[in-house]
Order: sequence, then structure tokens, then C-alpha cells
Amino acid sequence: MKRARMVPEQTLSPETGPWPAWPGREVTLDGTVIHVRDTPGTTPDTEPALYIHGLGGSGQNWTDLAGLLAGKLDGQAIDLPGFGLSEPAKRYGVAAFAARVIRWIEESDRGPVHLFGNSLGGAVSVRVAANRPDLVRTLTLISPAMPFMDPRWSAHSKLLPMLLLPNVEKIATKRIQAMAPADITRAALELCYADPTRITEDVFQRYTDEAAVRVAQPWYAEAWVRTFRDLVGNFVRAYLPGSGSLWNLAAHVEAPTLVIAGNEDRLVDVRVAPKVATTIPDSRLLILDHVGHVAQLEAPRTVARAVLGLLEELS
Repeated sequence: MKRARMVPEQTLSPETGPWPAWPGREVTLDGTVIHVRDTPGTTPDTEPALYIHGLGGSGQNWTDLAGLLAGKLDGQAIDLPGFGLSEPAKRYGVAAFAARVIRWIEESDRGPVHLFGNSLGGAVSVRVAANRPDLVRTLTLISPAMPFMDPRWSAHSKLLPMLLLPNVEKIATKRIQAMAPADITRAALELCYADPTRITEDVFQRYTDEAAVRVAQPWYAEAWVRTFRDLVGNFVRAYLPGSGSLWNLAAHVEAPTLVIAGNEDRLVDVRVAPKVATTIPDSRLLILDHVGHVAQLEAPRTVARAVLGLLEELS
């Protein structure tokens, strides 16, 4: 592990954002529709990138960062099954989503890609990179939801008893549908940001509009609950014997890796990022002060500088 290298601030475009949501399209993959947002590269020599969101998120979570990196990367952000505007799936969770990401890279014929993952998307990306190194050029993990066992380090720990309730998906659906989209957005962003004053009105409205669509989807609560249950299961299995542990997979990642986390993350144990960086052989670590769970949203320019530092190092 080494310290992340960052390019100078003036390397970035003077535009500060927020960028408008990138155009999206529906693509049928193995009989199921997934939603893909394209962030076209702005120079002829850009390289392909793929962005994977976290639990309850969507491809919109990468809007600003993808805009800042468009001079180097030709990006795509997909909505995982059951989230954003993608159709539901029969199976949810890290392994199922990793298989889906692999199929998309194969189908789009853009690999190897610069792969980005936040939170749940980070765990998914680790699995993709470990199992299919031929498809991943570099790996950037932002607050990856890798296993930790002390529930006191996550605000989501209070939801664990919910998983034991019968018909929990129906209960969750009723609660979500009873909330106003603006209230859903406010609660989610305030949990993920260290400093909610950084949430601009444009960003708030963007996610409120998306929440309105999400509430209308009958499968969203089931997708969230089943994915959360699988993630908890992955955390437990990581400390049991066997080759399927996410930590064992991380040790086999070959791609040059950048690990970024905020020191005020309330969802993933702040000790996870350094452990990820020491587990993945070729890694760099960046810990951001006064930043929460979604550094690509809260501090996109700083994250972009670190990503460009990685790309410059490999050029």
C-alpha cells in the first residue's frame, strides 16, 4: 500500500458543477432491461470506464465525478437490477450483481475498463476484479462495503433486527410509499454526507425526482431488503473458512487500485479502507477529512484529482 498520488487542482476543468444528469438508455441484457447512463469522453484518446453505485443508489451517483473525468475516461454508469431505472431480478446481492457487471462488460465489448465502485458497488467491484482480471484495467473503491463485524460502526446496524421480521419486504414497501420523495432524499443524503450544507439545491432536486420514481416501483423495497440481507451474509461468511470470502477475493485483485474513504463515514467502519488497501497488493490509499460515505458526491474534485493521479502514474 502507498499513499494516493494527486494531480494539481488546476489540472481539472474550472467548471465546478453540478452537472446535469447524463442521458440514460434502456438496454436488454439476457432478457432483462438495465438502465445505462453514458458520460462520453471529450477527447479522442479516452479509455472506457464503468461506475457501480451503492445500496439504494443509482448511476446518478456518479454524475459529477464522471463529468470531471470525461477528458480521460469515456464513462458508463449502470443501475443494478432492482435499483434506479433497471428492472428487478430473481437474485440480488454481491455475487449476482458481480455476474451482471461482468456480463455487461462482455456484452458492451469495452473491456478492460477502469472500474469504479462505491459502498455495495465497491464490494461488487472487488469480486469482478478478482474473478475477471482480464476485464479490469484499474479499480477505484470509494467507501467499499467490505466486511466488518462491529455493528456499532454503522448507522445501518439498527436495521438488522428488521431482517428477522416476516413479510419484511411488504412492511418496507408500505413505509417507503408513505414517505414524501423529498423526505426520502433528505434522510438519505444527510446520512451519507458528513456536511449536509454541501448538498446543493440542484443535487437535492435531482435525487428527489428520482425518489419519486423509486417510490412508484413495486419491487424497490424487496430489492433493497434482499440485497441488504445478502450483504450482511457476506460480512458473516468473510470470517468463516472458505474461499468465497470477500477478503480472500480482495487479496487476489491484480488491477492497480485506489481506495478512498471519508473519515466521517457513518455507514462503513472507517477502519475498512486501510484494511482494503493493505489487502489488495497494488493499492493506494486516500482518507478525506470531513467527508462521509459518498466522497464522489461530497468532494468530487478531490476524488477526481486522485483518480487522475492513478491514471498518470500508469501512463
